[in-house]
Amino acid sequence: MEPVYKRIADNLAARITAGDLAPGARIPSTRQLMAEHGVAMATATRVITHLREQGLVIARPGVGTVVAGGPSLLPENDRERIVHAAIGIADAEGLGGLSMRRLAGALRMPTMSLYRFVADRDELILLMIDQLMADYPPPRHVSPERDGWRACVEALARLQWSMYRRHKWLAQALSFTRPHLAPHAMAHTEWAMQALDGHGLTPNLQFRAAVMLANHVRGTAVGLEEEAQAEQETGMTDGEWFQTQQNRFAAVLATGRLPMMSRFLAGEDQAFDLDILVDFGLQRILDGLERLLAER
Repeated sequence: MEPVYKRIADNLAARITAGDLAPGARIPSTRQLMAEHGVAMATATRVITHLREQGLVIARPGVGTVVAGGPSLLPENDRERIVHAAIGIADAEGLGGLSMRRLAGALRMPTMSLYRFVADRDELILLMIDQLMADYPPPRHVSPERDGWRACVEALARLQWSMYRRHKWLAQALSFTRPHLAPHAMAHTEWAMQALDGHGLTPNLQFRAAVMLANHVRGTAVGLEEEAQAEQETGMTDGEWFQTQQNRFAAVLATGRLPMMSRFLAGEDQAFDLDILVDFGLQRILDGLERLLAER
């Protein structure tokens, strides 16, 4: 017996082939599929995934899932464009939505053809990381000689934060315990070490400081993809979700067991998000480095 998800997907595929759904047209969302066909979220999600793997639809940020168009999105023999296509999928659907089959479908090429250019998914992710690091080179508007080490490493940290903000999957893909051998990523570390050079730190301490700063930004950015996914699934921003939890928070605080939290929530400035968190931690790390350099 044909699975329910495939029957629904085949019906949509037929409408796309017949031209009823033109390139760029939005297809029903998972919630619309659930309401229309009386299926669970998992089944509706599988419908969309099946269509993506066939290369019939693509995710467009801010719009939704739309019908793909054109005979071939990218030439088969262009490795750089293949990497950019993979980045586009990860940006729209998260790293979990990227597979060799999914990428091949988006490129309208056989899956096995991809292996002529990348060995496997791990190498593909490495190439994606290196490409993004190349797209976000160390800042050129500051220099240690003119602006000082603090301005330089802070500018680098903020550049990396903007990169994670734009590509929310990237923080999950990076590792500092088993780092990827991506030359352009290593250039970020090299640049931070150069900014700290000449202040009495050994190369070992320069390296640790550079990695500490990068890991603070990356560690905070790990939550960005989860935030985006939660917003997509619930249809609510973090602020809107928090409003729905006010009664539960009030009940917990009413016990009197959390006096410090109660004082915080009763105050005027309750602003808190990942941007605030990364900036607060960054300034404290820079303060600590400043004291360390002064001691040297």
